[in-house]
Amino acid sequence: MTDFIREGRLFRVTGFLASHRQLFLTSEATLVDRTATRVEVYIGHVELMFLKPFYPDGLHIRPATASEFTVLRERHGIPAEDAAYTWMLERDGDSFVVGGNPSWREAEYELMGERQALYDPREPWPPEFPAESGTVS
Repeated sequence: MTDFIREGRLFRVTGFLASHRQLFLTSEATLVDRTATRVEVYIGHVELMFLKPFYPDGLHIRPATASEFTVLRERHGIPAEDAAYTWMLERDGDSFVVGGNPSWREAEYELMGERQALYDPREPWPPEFPAESGTVS
C-alpha cells in the first residue's frame, strides 16, 4: 500500500471538472515552504468529496481505515462497495474523496519551461524534463 505524503506544503483545490468527474489539487513552488517543485494530484471518477479549499500543512492521501469508512458511510450514505475507493486527504482530517485511485506528478518548477500543468492532455507524458509520478493504492 502506497500513501502520498507531502506535508509542510500549501496545497489548494485547482479544479473540478464535473462533466468528467475529475479533481485536481496543486502545490506550487514557494519561498514560504522552501520548495522548488510543482506537485499535482489527480483523482478521477469522483462520486463524492468533502474538501477544504486549501491545505496549508500539506496532504497525506491514504485509504480510509475501516473505522473511518464506517463513520463516513453513516454520515453520507456511501455504499459499502465504495470502501476501497474512499481516500482520506489528511493524516487526521475530515477531508475525503470517493473516487478512483489518486495519482500524482512532481517536477522542478524551473524545468517545466512553458508548460502550465503536469496533467495536461495536450502535452506528452513523461515530459522531456525529469519528473516523478505515482499512484496511491
